Amino acid sequence: MSDTTPYRYTAELADTIETAWQDRWEEQGTFHAPNPAGPWAEPDKVDDREKLLVLDMFPYPSGAGLHIGHPLGYIATDVFARYQRMTGKNVLHCLGYDAFGLPAEQYAVQTGQHPRKTTEENIVVMKRQLRRLGLAHDDRRAIETIDPKYYKWTQWIFEQIWDAWYDVDAVREDGGTGRARPISELVEQFASGERATPDGRDWAGLSEREQAEVLDGFRLAYTSQAPVNWAPGLGTVLSNEEVTSDGRSERGNFPVFKTNLRQWMMRITAYADRLADDLDRVDWPEKVKLMQRNWIGRSQGALVRFPVVGQDATLEVFTTRPDTLFGATFMVVAPEHPLLESLVSQGDWDPDVNPVWTGGAATPRDAVAAYRLAASRKSDVERQTEGKDKTGVFTGAYATNPVNGEQIPVFVADYVLMGYGTGAIMAVPAQDARDWEYAEKFGLPIVRTVQPSEGHDDSTAFTGDGPAINSANDEISLDGLAVADAKAAIIEWLVAKGYGEETVNYKLRDWLFSRQRYWGEPFPIVFDEDGVAHKVPESMLPVELPDVPDYSPKTFDPDDDSSSPEAPLSRATEWVDVELDLGDGRGPRRFTRETNTMPNWAGSCWYYLRYLDPANDEAFVDPENEAYWMGRHDAPVEGAPAGAADPGGVDLYIGGVEHAVLHLLYARFWHKVLFDLGHVTSEEPFRKYFSQGYIQAYAYRDDRGQPVPAAEVVEGESGPDGEVAFTWNGQPVTREFGKIGKSLKNVVSPDEMYDAYGADTLRVYEMSMGPLEQSKPWETRAVVGAQRFLQRLWRNVIDEETGEVRVVDAPLDQDTLHVLHRTIDAVTRDYAALGFNTAIARLIELNNALTKLDAVPREAAEAIVQMVAPIAPHIAEELWRRLGHDETITYVPFPVADPALLVEDTVTCVVQIKGKVRDRIEVPSDISEDALREQVLALPKVVEATAGGVRTVIVRAPKLVNVVPA
Repeated sequence: MSDTTPYRYTAELADTIETAWQDRWEEQGTFHAPNPAGPWAEPDKVDDREKLLVLDMFPYPSGAGLHIGHPLGYIATDVFARYQRMTGKNVLHCLGYDAFGLPAEQYAVQTGQHPRKTTEENIVVMKRQLRRLGLAHDDRRAIETIDPKYYKWTQWIFEQIWDAWYDVDAVREDGGTGRARPISELVEQFASGERATPDGRDWAGLSEREQAEVLDGFRLAYTSQAPVNWAPGLGTVLSNEEVTSDGRSERGNFPVFKTNLRQWMMRITAYADRLADDLDRVDWPEKVKLMQRNWIGRSQGALVRFPVVGQDATLEVFTTRPDTLFGATFMVVAPEHPLLESLVSQGDWDPDVNPVWTGGAATPRDAVAAYRLAASRKSDVERQTEGKDKTGVFTGAYATNPVNGEQIPVFVADYVLMGYGTGAIMAVPAQDARDWEYAEKFGLPIVRTVQPSEGHDDSTAFTGDGPAINSANDEISLDGLAVADAKAAIIEWLVAKGYGEETVNYKLRDWLFSRQRYWGEPFPIVFDEDGVAHKVPESMLPVELPDVPDYSPKTFDPDDDSSSPEAPLSRATEWVDVELDLGDGRGPRRFTRETNTMPNWAGSCWYYLRYLDPANDEAFVDPENEAYWMGRHDAPVEGAPAGAADPGGVDLYIGGVEHAVLHLLYARFWHKVLFDLGHVTSEEPFRKYFSQGYIQAYAYRDDRGQPVPAAEVVEGESGPDGEVAFTWNGQPVTREFGKIGKSLKNVVSPDEMYDAYGADTLRVYEMSMGPLEQSKPWETRAVVGAQRFLQRLWRNVIDEETGEVRVVDAPLDQDTLHVLHRTIDAVTRDYAALGFNTAIARLIELNNALTKLDAVPREAAEAIVQMVAPIAPHIAEELWRRLGHDETITYVPFPVADPALLVEDTVTCVVQIKGKVRDRIEVPSDISEDALREQVLALPKVVEATAGGVRTVIVRAPKLVNVVPA
């Protein structure tokens, strides 16, 4: 049929249909979800309907807009939400923008444009692209983290965290202990004497500054001098995840240094146990739970004290293997260890010191100083990289191994981090591969304390389990004990001798929560003339970002202790130095505002809650709305511990696994604090999380290994062996698969797909590419298959010559009726389980079956249009209207399969001869074993194969028969 056929479903017709329906949805508020309370309350639509909250990880508004990898998750949640609306649920599905961040600020530095201007322009582009995709969002609830009306509540939540402490003894409603409480209750305990101050002095006798310092030791948000990754080229600190393995910034490739700066910290470590334990209560992929558990890094072990020889000092180490203490032959401390300065020996090296230990320096102090400087220029990631050359120098100090009295040397090395354990380790080279390498390089003793298994290479460390050896003194012997028994015995001995105690350690560190940037949420904190921090009253929120004359960072020399960084906000002097009345009865006073800003994580820690009530000016969320949308299910998630209640939270949250640790962990922490303080009823933010895979596309590299624009690559003809040559600007390039993105220059814009095929075709194609959780390759030429499916669907309902509906009001024949109801049953299960690729395959099969009919009966036409509606909503709306319905298909009940029509009259029986498939036959579904045996033995192929007789016949009626010839 020619492309000039008047009513053919083409990209042009799709564009007309899709934009018209998008306009109609917007005008009619089709996807507006009612709330139980507040300005959008519609009790009659809430009380009798089951709720469902479906959300995506919200996007950052990049200047490049969306590429076709972004919509994958958005389409998936949209299909699921649309299906659930058709089952009668009150579905809330919406999207906002995570709009603070470094990219906009860097662009502002380069161009002089205010980051708000570029960010808002980017949001306009992304909104257009998302709208064109036909996503059924409640557009009233779209939020932007840069909106002062939004970050007012980000600041308010920060104040709740700052004004709270974690009481490890407080009993929770689930019977466990440990929860956040208002800091005022801690002050009452100090004032009444119920709790002693850290130094035992009377609370009333402490100055305001002294009281503030005591409270900072308890607050869930506090300031601290912390070692950080400083990137002078960016003018800000970076998290470890933002630093590459070669010690440079992920963005901009600037060098990163280690230095100490005053930073805001969040005491997330107080929640380490709950964050780990409550993973059992949420419906998340096991791999994501494992990632979070590994990040938290909870481990049982012992804290062991090693007295420093000749000093009134002790080095403490945490070890998970105290049973190997007899094999500790040296110690290593981190370059940032607070005792390092006092450990370092004065004067020259001892004449007996191995020259390899000195680093070529004249004295221990010179060696340690040079080494610490070099270490400060490395990121934590670089320092921890496996296989890197082991470095370090001897401090000149020795410590005493408490189990055998041996004096062992203390080294400083950068592979030990201050952020893990105590910042010091006991090195047991025989049982640790990294310690073994270090011992070999520096000529240190190696003593085995675990019997290696048979066949173990004696030239390597043995890291497995086995009986203890070489582990005895006059008071205790571990020899012959298994690991668990040896651990228990040595811990008991350490405790009795005062050398240690059993303890739990975590990899998780307190969360560094400030940035030396402009484009971020201001802290709602001011400092008085004594440096005491005060929160600003809620009536003064939001504390809005001032304009500054220059966004460029002022860097500093990390080698010069007298220099310091300058946060861009510090240039707004009239904003920084203010006179305020904080409402504390002390009248107006002079204060200095905090000039650091919050990290972009802040706005993304709680945005899902603001979706529930964004028109609320009195609270961050109405309690009734939070309880309704985030409420707990009646039953716990499958596999949860016995007696564990459902934690509540978002019913379905979809996003990339790259955010599976930090974003999800930080959001869980904030949510648990809000729960403890009584601001929310749910204990977890996301009850069910699903990580979608990536869409990958071909990327191309030149002879330098640098990516080149994929769209400009020319594909040559196939060679004699089938190989294909690719060139860019006439030069040969290599081809590979990679995640779609700017870094590989293989971006495909959804705008191109809208123009060439329409949004529904793009939606069908992306959902049909494979299981949602798997990464899959993009192939533009394959999109036409999705378009053909929709074109056939269109032709089954609409006459392409006249535009008239061509369905007939006639009953379905039995075969078609069975196919239809089996499809309904299968698609229903697929949609509910996010199996969209298999749902589409089943719909294609049904559509092809209908195509073979002379005319499609209305019953089948309407059913398939209803089933297609979640995947391809625009064409479904149009066909539904043309089939004579005035209402939107959005809320039309999803078809229900008739169980009586799901029973198969016949089935395919596989016939095997000696286990190999040789034939297939159609048989009645209720055929008996005897009848099936008789029928199979009469088949020509079976008769021929059993000419010499039959040994046995295995019958599994009605689907399998295996014949074994004699």
